[in-house]
This record gives sequence, C-alpha cells and structure tokens, in this order.
Amino acid sequence: MNPENLIRAYQILGDLTPMVTDCGLLCGAACCQADEDGQGGVHLFPGEQARLEDCDWGRIRPGGLVPMLVCDGPCDRSLRPLGCRIFPLTPVRGKSGRWTVRMDARARAMCPLVASGIGGLDPAFVRAARDALRAVAEDPEGDTFLERWHALEDEYRKPLW
Repeated sequence: MNPENLIRAYQILGDLTPMVTDCGLLCGAACCQADEDGQGGVHLFPGEQARLEDCDWGRIRPGGLVPMLVCDGPCDRSLRPLGCRIFPLTPVRGKSGRWTVRMDARARAMCPLVASGIGGLDPAFVRAARDALRAVAEDPEGDTFLERWHALEDEYRKPLW
C-alpha cells in the first residue's frame, strides 16, 4: 500500500479519540492488553508491520486476516496502529458504496462505550475515522484490506446457533 495513504489516515485522525476525555479510564485500558490467553490484538493495516516490528510495548503475531499487534500495556501513542486509532469502530461499506464505520462487534466484550452506540462517541472522532478509512481505500491494496476486514467482522456478527 502507498505509505502516503496510511500517513494521511493518521493525520486525519490526529489526536482525536472516541471521547473528549480518556476512555481508557472507564475500562482500565482493556483494548491495550492481550486477553486471558495472550491473544487478542489489533489488525495491522498494510505497511504497519514494518513500523512496529521493534516496538517494546507489543509483539506481532500472525493473524487470520493479516498480522496482528498484541499489546503488553501502554504504548508510544504516536506509533499506535490505525486499528487502535479507530477503535471501537470498524469499517463497513455503506449503501452508497463508500466506506463508513460502525461499532466493532469484538468491542462488545471489552469496551463500555459500545452500550451507548456510535451516537455516544465524539462526532468529530466518528467523522475522522470514516475519512481515514476512505483515505486508506483510495489505494487498491487498502481497499482490499478493508473488504477482508469487513468480511471478518461480519463473521463475528453471525449468531452462534
């Protein structure tokens, strides 16, 4: 993927977060830690693995979609992957065919913001997350990645029986 698209996505989000205050105080920064079996983590967008291979606050492991970063606690926030920056949102192709966002089904297990829905998040953050994903999708590899992530997210939404 063209690195400029990824850099532009980071710039669009800037320092915006789901809430005007530190949402990590509500859940003990649950999304910044591996789950009980040391798994979990965030999907790395194309081009992010090389930026994070030597970080001392997480480890990269193979994932079903792409490599994932599993965090061991607080990070260098300037190096956070895009998946962390948009959490608890996830990409979804809207009816218009353009990328937008919705709540990530996986966030239900750890993020208290899910209960309020997307309307409970800072609207500026939601717009920036959507626009950042659209910047990624301008690159064919980025668009393919978003399609694969969306398909995986749909699997999480299926009933278990």
